[in-house]
Amino acid sequence: MTKFKSFLFTLFILSQVSFSQGRNVRVLDVNWKFQKGDVKNAQQEAFNDSKWEKVTVPHDWAIYGPFDKEVDKQTVAIVQNGEKEATEKTGRTGALPHVGTAWYRNKFSISEADLTKKTIILFEGAMSEPQVYLNGEKIGEWAYGYSYFYFNISKFLKKGENTLAVKLTNKAFASRWYPGAGLYRKVSLITKNKESINQWGAFITTPFISNEEAKVNIKTKTSVSNGSLVTTIFDADGKKVSVDTTTLEFGKEFDQNIKVKNPNLWSPENPYLYKAVAQLYVGKDLKDEVTTRFGIREIKYEANKGFSLNGKVTKFKGVCLHHDLGPLGTAINKAALRRQLTILKEMGCNAIRSSHNMPSFEQLELCDEMGFMFLAESFDEWAKAKVKNGYHRFFNEYAEKDIVNLVHATRNHPSIVMWSSGNEVPDQHGEAGVKRAKWLQDIFHREDPTRPVTVGMDQVNSVMKSGFGALLDVPGLNYRVHLYEEANKKFPQGFILGSETASTVSSRGIYKFPVVQEKMKQYPDFQSSSYDLEACSWSNVPDEDFVLQDDKDWVIGEFVWTGFDYLGEPTPYDTSWPSRSSYFGINDLAGLPKDRYYLYRSRWNKEAETLHILPHWNWEGREGEVTPVFVYTNYDSAELFINGKSMGVQKKNNKTPQNRYRLMWMDVKYEPGTVKVVAFDKDGKAVAQKEIKTAGKPYQLVLNPDRKTIKANGKDLSYVTVSVVDKNGVVCPTATNQLKFKVKGKGTYRAACNGDATSLEQFHLPTMKLFSGKLVVLVQSEKEAGNIELTVTGKGLKTGKVSLISEH
Repeated sequence: MTKFKSFLFTLFILSQVSFSQGRNVRVLDVNWKFQKGDVKNAQQEAFNDSKWEKVTVPHDWAIYGPFDKEVDKQTVAIVQNGEKEATEKTGRTGALPHVGTAWYRNKFSISEADLTKKTIILFEGAMSEPQVYLNGEKIGEWAYGYSYFYFNISKFLKKGENTLAVKLTNKAFASRWYPGAGLYRKVSLITKNKESINQWGAFITTPFISNEEAKVNIKTKTSVSNGSLVTTIFDADGKKVSVDTTTLEFGKEFDQNIKVKNPNLWSPENPYLYKAVAQLYVGKDLKDEVTTRFGIREIKYEANKGFSLNGKVTKFKGVCLHHDLGPLGTAINKAALRRQLTILKEMGCNAIRSSHNMPSFEQLELCDEMGFMFLAESFDEWAKAKVKNGYHRFFNEYAEKDIVNLVHATRNHPSIVMWSSGNEVPDQHGEAGVKRAKWLQDIFHREDPTRPVTVGMDQVNSVMKSGFGALLDVPGLNYRVHLYEEANKKFPQGFILGSETASTVSSRGIYKFPVVQEKMKQYPDFQSSSYDLEACSWSNVPDEDFVLQDDKDWVIGEFVWTGFDYLGEPTPYDTSWPSRSSYFGINDLAGLPKDRYYLYRSRWNKEAETLHILPHWNWEGREGEVTPVFVYTNYDSAELFINGKSMGVQKKNNKTPQNRYRLMWMDVKYEPGTVKVVAFDKDGKAVAQKEIKTAGKPYQLVLNPDRKTIKANGKDLSYVTVSVVDKNGVVCPTATNQLKFKVKGKGTYRAACNGDATSLEQFHLPTMKLFSGKLVVLVQSEKEAGNIELTVTGKGLKTGKVSLISEH
């Protein structure tokens, strides 16, 4: 394939959702039996699992804890962080008991008619090294816990009851963050006619787009060598747009070109999705039918201009996301994912990077629907190790298979605009690494010629010299802001992506004095300051990236590390206990925004007003001491008042990156009362104001659900934010009361989280301390519709209650 100098490629699709005559998709979510431990003969049909735990899948068995520093204690120098000497590390993988072997068993029935058909079993994620058995026989295995894979199990099936058994093994020192444990994504049985469309067999592109029409190309691989394919395209309202019938011309692959008039283009601002229904006929018999939602869009990468979407230059305002969902662990839940994306959308985020592994199908579906561009990543390791039992053990045997499955399963998502073959791989050094980078990129190109490939590179000096960075379609730099200019001059692509930026650390609602920029700063309470001026030894505060994004056309965007805190990697406290989750998030582990959220929102969300004051104003014992006040706002200037007295007007300027993006009053002295800020437009007119007050003693609990009505499907969630106010209704920002939770009606208590990286309280137990005055309770629906009531109590506090409704 020729070198990508620019891209003019278009797409696409959502993942296949298949229901048809002769095709049945059965999600195996209930009736699972689970047992931790290397149980002998657990694959056998006659094995007695009556005493095993009953669980539903997706399932993460390790999230229930308890937290224990011995789980992931290790003495190591983290090379990618620039460490030279080994030290004792704790909490790197979340300090949750994910190491070991576990078994899952399920029984399902097969009719005699289905025995004449083709049945595959699809695993969307199994952590880790799954071995799969059916009726006592081993049908296959995989290595990578993040990969999607499937097996044809037709010959192993029998009429009536069949027994599925899955053995999973998580080794110690196999990950740099919390990987989760178990069947954490969906498992499905797909039964169809032998004459059918292949699994992930359709590939839709739009090689031509104008205002008047789009050419939709659909290549569909099937099991038949004679037949016809009828494809009908519908718009978002279900109205038929066009239809095409074709017969086989290229072996077992159909190739269709279908015109869509006046196409409605997909973008973050307009995530418009069409629907294609493909019907496979042999003679006059309908053998298979696959329904696919898709969007039409055009992407282009150009030297000195950057990235364009549908002809418009667009910067990536992106975040990196690990795959855990905080208190739910890694078990996929669409309501949890939707909440994350809703919070990010409100911030003005337009892109997601899956870090550092294959994304879930649910996440991609939501990004298509809600309007997020996506950088789909594959590996954190290649052939050279970062951790003792990492992916390097499988690289030579599995890398190509894993990439093929990633691309085939997800290439039809309009949200995906770029692939990543790796992150900070040690293979960046040396000739062998250059060859591996090219080999992997060529596999992506072969399987999907429509998208470029990147790698998150942290060894920038090395990749500038070796040619590693020059061969990539998109050179991605992780941090190293001081090398952007030099790298852009040496790389031939004419643009650079901030594939991983900032790594600023902060704890929600925690502020430290004096207020100065620091690297790897540590405090006795193992928290980081929310003045947003603290970073890691290799990283930087947000404003340094903002300057590059705003001033350099050839910098095509950034993916901030990270959108949400995640379990594991508690830098800068990975040598301190207790500390078991990250401080990098723009939002904390509970999904509550930190101050930094509003700094990004003030730049990224151009449609809404941002006016945010920090710190809180409860500083008993600091009376008369300097307590700087920052304001994050989309306005250029503002005036600050303390108890009605003006502290002067501050205006954004270019003295420092911080002065350019923040309004800062550095000499304010604390006195209890009211802090008010009045913002001015460019003409000096007062257009907005906000105030915060010193709170009295905690008095009452206040409950605020993100959704009052949820679906009665046994999976949906309402996230209820619990906070404490004084007698005047002022939020108490330092409250740490121990609370208890009780759910009545047609719902259950699922989990709670307070966002404190040092908390060892278990998420699934119905009690937790407030952190910085807040926590979040997750209420889960049952399958029966009805009313749900959450009651939250705390000693000496007025009880809080909220009513929810679940409905079909």
